[in-house]
Amino acid sequence: MIMEELNEDFWSQKYDQNQTGWDIGYVSTPLKEYIDQLLDKEMAILIPGCGNSYEAEYLHENGFKNVYLVDISELPLKNFKKRCPDFPSSHLIHANFFDLEMQFDLILEQTFFCAIDPSLRNAYALKMKQLLKSGGKLVGVLFNTALNNDHPPFGGSKEEYLGYFSKYFDTVVMQNCYNSIGPRKGKELFVLLKKLD
Repeated sequence: MIMEELNEDFWSQKYDQNQTGWDIGYVSTPLKEYIDQLLDKEMAILIPGCGNSYEAEYLHENGFKNVYLVDISELPLKNFKKRCPDFPSSHLIHANFFDLEMQFDLILEQTFFCAIDPSLRNAYALKMKQLLKSGGKLVGVLFNTALNNDHPPFGGSKEEYLGYFSKYFDTVVMQNCYNSIGPRKGKELFVLLKKLD
């Protein structure tokens, strides 16, 4: 699959036709347990390629004030707003992640990295560095298995990921995820990367 095909129309069609196999319908356990440890409700948090973003709903319900969502498709943002009508509309960003020009304390990764064209993985790592404030963290889960070569989700390995991120981040944690949901058990890495200053 070439990058041009993974555009707004591609993803909007997926949502429109309810072809969202990645959508588990609730906040994923690894991210929920990480969020439950966070104390600063004022930190600026980004969820890129957010989809229906149950993580953002969970953060919002737990009093986090500066959560931002970005998605290339407007449909999941509208779905989210229906579920969370009091979530600030200005924090719902219909845009390409690579065009963002803001900065955050924390970025949560949940099935976005595996959805972009693998040729953009170096650019993803650099953009994450640019979007994070000094000392900021990129936290989430990455697939630790070979998946598809011609359509998302695209898999990968710890060795591959370290090649992208080690230039810009201190790898605090990158290990097999012990609390993955059933269908993903044994196939995910939990990652906590701290921006190098």
